[in-house]
Amino acid sequence: MIVTMSKIYIVAHKADRDRLLEALRDLAVVHLKPVDADRAVADAETTAALDRLGRAIQILEGTPLAGEAPDVSPSEAAEEVLRIQRDAAERTGRLNLLHRLTRQLALWGDVRLEQFETLRQAGIDVKFFAVPTRQVARIQAECVQPIAPMPGKRVLVAVIQRGGQPRVPESAEPVPLPARDRPSIRDEARRIDAAIKADAQRLSALARLLGALRKRRAALRQQAGWTVATRSALADRHLYALQGWVPEEKVADLAAALETEGVEAAVQGAPVAAAEEPPTLIKYPRWARPMKGLFEVLGTVPGYREFDVAAAFMIALPIFSAIMISDAGYGLLYLVLPALLYKKMKAAGVELLGQLVLVIGVLSLVWGILTASFFGFDISGWMGLDRPLITVNTLKQNMDFLMRVSFILAAIHLSAAHLWRARNNFPKPRFLGEIGWALFLWGMYGVVKMLLLEDPLTGTAYPYLLIAGGAMAVLFGGWQSRGTWNIIKTLGANLGLGIANFPLSAIGTLGDTISYVRLMALGVASTALAVAFNDMAAGLPFPAGIPVLVIGHAMNVALSVVALLAHGVRLNVLEFSNNLGMQWSGYPYNPFSTIRSEEN
Repeated sequence: MIVTMSKIYIVAHKADRDRLLEALRDLAVVHLKPVDADRAVADAETTAALDRLGRAIQILEGTPLAGEAPDVSPSEAAEEVLRIQRDAAERTGRLNLLHRLTRQLALWGDVRLEQFETLRQAGIDVKFFAVPTRQVARIQAECVQPIAPMPGKRVLVAVIQRGGQPRVPESAEPVPLPARDRPSIRDEARRIDAAIKADAQRLSALARLLGALRKRRAALRQQAGWTVATRSALADRHLYALQGWVPEEKVADLAAALETEGVEAAVQGAPVAAAEEPPTLIKYPRWARPMKGLFEVLGTVPGYREFDVAAAFMIALPIFSAIMISDAGYGLLYLVLPALLYKKMKAAGVELLGQLVLVIGVLSLVWGILTASFFGFDISGWMGLDRPLITVNTLKQNMDFLMRVSFILAAIHLSAAHLWRARNNFPKPRFLGEIGWALFLWGMYGVVKMLLLEDPLTGTAYPYLLIAGGAMAVLFGGWQSRGTWNIIKTLGANLGLGIANFPLSAIGTLGDTISYVRLMALGVASTALAVAFNDMAAGLPFPAGIPVLVIGHAMNVALSVVALLAHGVRLNVLEFSNNLGMQWSGYPYNPFSTIRSEEN
């Protein structure tokens, strides 16, 4: 349920500003609405410090602990962490460059440039030429030594001629000495590698200050929040006035709570105006709370005047997921792993997601038992059955069965969205248009079965549902009241609007219905992959088949996780929500409150 909000106005003496803000912070019920949003921001220094701490914490969270905690302040530690990160990136880039240089200098071996200088001082000037292989013998000098082959059927040749110039073929090209030699490059690489290792050890020691950094970040967030709250108000020499949003049920108690806190203030609540967009606070049913974790991950918030879809999602998503997973063994993993890791997930603040995965695991286990599939093996014999409770004999029949299930779920899911809208629009004429769309969807279900499953459309009720539902959708779907004094004019205007909008909407309904075929496709693919991995393992000797089974089924489970996020969530957030008219245009209710320390 989306909680009803009230606009709240609070006025106090200017001298009581800090006491008022402290009281509001402790009460944690007022979502402040700045009078001037451009002014209600934290100062640049605090914002920059928060950014540095946030980036440093993110780095340290993935760093193993080692050594003793350094005696530095959290701010100094954050600066050092970011400096180490910058240096590591630069040093890694430099190492890659040196690695490429050593490959390019492979032609010269491990000779050092100072050796050539020593020879030059002794009167021996070594020159190098790139000479075609067949013409090496034509070089006339005291010493001619081929060094290494070069591209283009050439050879690098070292030539020494004291007291004059060597005679080389015209096709020979002088090759200058490289600017650096490989031994010096390796020396530099070793120094850089040692510095990277030293920085890694320092980073592991700094990771012991992670709690202190989090505590400092919480303090800075508190400071930034206080600054924003202070600048959100309207003030003069005598008065200090704030505005914001409060759950309607808490407005009456706010003035008394402020008085209890020792703050003299005038509090006035007002209904939400039509043009205003309050924050969204959702009171989840206990059984649907796992969806809160998913919405937080997705970053989606329904608008204040939209629908609370948590319960609908909580019903549909596990059912869709079970069909896409289509295996009792995989369902058991979805059930057992979150149960074993629940304490760690709770400590990380993602226990609601863990609960959602548990529910998906239960439904997947049930569906897998009905289809008698356990890691791709047919377990109907183990269950004491001659055949699975839900059984098909061929892949084609399996696809047809799952396709029918997918399309009937589509019709139920999407028509439920329109019936929900109809209830919210009652008794406005527009509710008839939503009922019309619900009927049209069931007619479209018949069309989809005809197109993809070759079921007959004639002799069924589907054409009548299309006609009746389409007529209601055209006439009432976008109903706009133009007054009761001219019914004919109102009907004509809405009929014209409905006819203009209907074709695209009808095509969209067809596309939305067919979109649910992904449930069949992913369910069949999951089963086919499981069976394929089992067949691969069966064709190998006993120990060699075990890694194939483990790796293969682990990959299939990982793919199923991607499927749930990419397809199960999509059918709810896009197809269902679009038919429900959801824009996801809201922003979360975030009352001014004390920010608790994050220190572990």
